[in-house]
Amino acid sequence: MCMHAFSSDDVIEKLHLNSRQRPLVYHPDYNVSAFGIEHFHPFDSSKWKRVIDFLKEWELITDEAIIEPTLPTFEELKRVHDRKYLKSVRNPIKAAQIVEVGFVGCLPPCVIESKLLHPLRMQAGGSVLAANLALKYGWSINVGGGFHHASRRFLKLLLIYPGMVIIIIILKQTGSTGGGFCFYADITMAIRDLFDRKMITNAIVVDLDAHQGNGHARDFADDEHVFVFDVFNPYVYPHDREARQFINKAVHVDRHTKDTSYLSQLRKQLTKCLSDHEFDFILFNAGTDCLYGDPLGAMNLSPQCIIARDELVFNLAKLRGIPICMLTSGGYQKNNALLIAESIENLHMKKLINLNGSHTFQ
Repeated sequence: MCMHAFSSDDVIEKLHLNSRQRPLVYHPDYNVSAFGIEHFHPFDSSKWKRVIDFLKEWELITDEAIIEPTLPTFEELKRVHDRKYLKSVRNPIKAAQIVEVGFVGCLPPCVIESKLLHPLRMQAGGSVLAANLALKYGWSINVGGGFHHASRRFLKLLLIYPGMVIIIIILKQTGSTGGGFCFYADITMAIRDLFDRKMITNAIVVDLDAHQGNGHARDFADDEHVFVFDVFNPYVYPHDREARQFINKAVHVDRHTKDTSYLSQLRKQLTKCLSDHEFDFILFNAGTDCLYGDPLGAMNLSPQCIIARDELVFNLAKLRGIPICMLTSGGYQKNNALLIAESIENLHMKKLINLNGSHTFQ
C-alpha cells in the first residue's frame, strides 16, 4: 500500500545535529503514570527516564546531547493504523485489553489519552526520528519504542478445497490491532517512512526481544524488501502461529538456553543473513525481557550476555557499514534500566557508538 512519508519538516530539521548533540532520542513524556498503573503491571513505567538518568550520572551524556521527538499527528498515525482503531484505543475496555491491566477499564478516556496513549505515541515518534538519524549518522538509539505486537495487520487465509490438491493462499488486509502493551506500530512506521521517501531499498528487522514480533511480521508479510530476523521464546505470548509464517529467519530459544548457546546461534544465523542479503538499514529491537528472572520473557540470560548480544549486533552492522537504529522494547524488571544503560555504555567504550565525540561510526 502506497503511503506518504511520515517525516514532518520538524523531524527533518532535527536531523542536523550540532556538536553537542548525539543520535540519542528521548523525551520526558515517554514515561507512563496514571493512578498507580505501574503497580498493576510488571512493566517498569519509568524505565526510559532511569536509563537517561544513569547515562547522565556516569557523565556519558548531558541534556544537550539528547534529541527530543515530536508527537505524531493523527494524520501521520493513519498512514499505518485505520481511523477506527485509533479511536477505539481511547475506549477504556479496549485500552485495558491492550495494556493487560484490568483496572484501566475503569479510567476515563481523557486520563487514558494523557497518561497512557500520549507517552506511547511520543515513543513511536521517537522511533521514526531515530531511524532517520541512523541513516545520516550510522547509528541511533531511541530510548523507548519497539512496540512489536502492534500491527497494521495482514490476515493470512488458507482456503482448502476438499478433493483437490491445490491450496489457495490469500493475503487479506484487515483492521489494525494492538496487544502486549503495544498500541502503535512504531517499527512499521519507521521503516515505511524510509521506504516512502526512497531513503532505503532493503531493510532487516533484528528482533531480539524475548517475545515473537508478530506485529511487524504481519505488516511486512508481502514485502520482499523487508527481512524479518526474530529470536524469541515460542512458549510465551503472543503464541501467534499464523504470524510465524511471515518470519524470514526464526530462531527459537527458551528458559533452558544458556548464554554461550544463545550468542553462538545469534552470531551464526545473523552473520549468514547479512552475508546472503544486501541491506541498507537495520532496525534492532533490543528488548531486555530475556534477562533471567523476567516474569514475562521466561528466559535465563545473564546481563553480561545481553550486553554482549547488543555489541555483537552493532559490530556486525559496523563491519558491513549498515546504519543501525536500536529500540529498547520490552523488559519487565526494575533492573532493566540499569542493564540498558550499561549496554549503551559498553557500545560507547567499544567505539561502536560515540556519546561524546564524532556522531558517526568510528
